[in-house]
Amino acid sequence: MLNTILHGAPTERAPLLIAHGLFGSARNWGVIAKRLSDERLVIAVDMRNHGASPWSDDHSYAAMAQDLAAVIAAHGGVADVLGHSMGGKAAMQLALTQPGLVRRLVVGDIAPVAYPHSQSHLIAAMQGVDLSVVERRSDADAQLQSTIPDPTTRAFVLQSLDVKLRRWTLNLEVLDAQMSSATGWPGTAGVAELATLFLAGAESDYITPEGRGLAKTLFPNARFAKIPGAGHWLHAEKPREFEATVRIFLNT
Repeated sequence: MLNTILHGAPTERAPLLIAHGLFGSARNWGVIAKRLSDERLVIAVDMRNHGASPWSDDHSYAAMAQDLAAVIAAHGGVADVLGHSMGGKAAMQLALTQPGLVRRLVVGDIAPVAYPHSQSHLIAAMQGVDLSVVERRSDADAQLQSTIPDPTTRAFVLQSLDVKLRRWTLNLEVLDAQMSSATGWPGTAGVAELATLFLAGAESDYITPEGRGLAKTLFPNARFAKIPGAGHWLHAEKPREFEATVRIFLNT
């Protein structure tokens, strides 16, 4: 079972399951999850090979969807699901293969297509940190400056560093070996009729016209919206706008 962080308590509304993206964690979603928990139980998970969840050699979307299904089964059998990036693909896979488990679906800045980019350079940078001399997070940050120049990206990956234990809470070897699976799409057939919101950052290029077309084919009741001034990490860049949009969609 995936590691979960629960916010709020069960109400008459369906619980909300939040699935993070690559290199993320349940803790990344703490502020938004806490705010949305005023109306429902919110379940934030660490995806497999991330955070405190089990590690596995299988990082396929079929496996990740089964993980999410098990969490939903443990919390009543039906949930609204919000997934960002990799988590969004896992959520789409779940809705296409086990639609009875998902009431409403929110997909954050990703489409059901394969992407050509790789994040293996970030894995190489993390693996290059000499953890034996790391006493505080700033020590690791200093080592990463040459390989990850962008301070925002460094801060993001450093959230997965356990300084006390001097270890990454990411299964870097498996994530690197299966990067093409994480950035790809399994080509799952079927149609999911549930209400779906594809929510993108207006400054992101992750949802192309081709991706939008395929999304509409697989999710014919999909709506599409953009958050102005936000990029791929729209929930972190515009948290209030993201929360408000998700809340309106789930409560409609």
